[in-house]
Amino acid sequence: MPAAILDGKKLSADIISGLRAEVVAREQDGLAVPTLAVILVGGDPASQVYVRNKRNACEQIGIRSVMHTLPDTVTQAELLALIGELNHNIDVHGILVQLPLPAHIDPESVIERIEPHKDVDGFHPCNIGRLAVRMPDLRSCTPYGVMRLLALAHDDLKGMHAVVVGASNHVGRPMGLELLLAGCTVTTCHRFTRDLASQVAAADIVVVAVGKPGLVKGEWIKPGATVIDVGINRLPDGRLCGDVDYEVARERAAWITPVPGGVGPMTVAILMENTLRAARKGDRVVTEMLLQQAGV
Repeated sequence: MPAAILDGKKLSADIISGLRAEVVAREQDGLAVPTLAVILVGGDPASQVYVRNKRNACEQIGIRSVMHTLPDTVTQAELLALIGELNHNIDVHGILVQLPLPAHIDPESVIERIEPHKDVDGFHPCNIGRLAVRMPDLRSCTPYGVMRLLALAHDDLKGMHAVVVGASNHVGRPMGLELLLAGCTVTTCHRFTRDLASQVAAADIVVVAVGKPGLVKGEWIKPGATVIDVGINRLPDGRLCGDVDYEVARERAAWITPVPGGVGPMTVAILMENTLRAARKGDRVVTEMLLQQAGV
């Protein structure tokens, strides 16, 4: 029997609907409109699509998005200066710098420049560190989106063997930490892993985030496993596919995410959720400032 589909489109729509209700309630309470500053450097077509999707989600929810489009000739110093201005702007609750950046700009320096409480991507070392010590705050969007999808398939993940294929700072590593926090026994596979097939075959949960079409063969999947395919790749004929051999894997797995329509929409939904969380933090900052000014 083919695997059941973990529908990221439907779940993300439900999350966005709930966030919209919260924004309306904030407006009724006279609180600030949640505001997301989006920085796009250069004209990468894929980045433009991703930014458009994020801004569309903001519009649906009622989040104000402020766009900063910079040429690919912008210097790192200029970009860091802009982030510094946004850090100090109390009307901006979240800051998103769309990756990738031009080769002359160090992405890690850019990420570290964002104040952790405005880091709605959840990439800052402080936010990753909080997850590592079991004190999560703003969580990396894609890994936490995966966790929300897994909750549709499993009431409890404790004791399950999860294999994460890919060890990037933005997906693979925080993904392993999320699964560990949920009580899984976690194996992280990377380019130096020996016998990837046997590692995958032992997994109750497989999360693949590499960016290589068909890297994980369908016949490797343990019968009854849950498969989360984070990869999204465009084939020469224009079709999109993931990192997992979907058709064969679906015949073996119990649950599987489609590509597209699985993890991608969840990443955007969690970004919006993080922006609302950052706005709540901003409310507290403003309250503390007013109390200080009043001498309380």
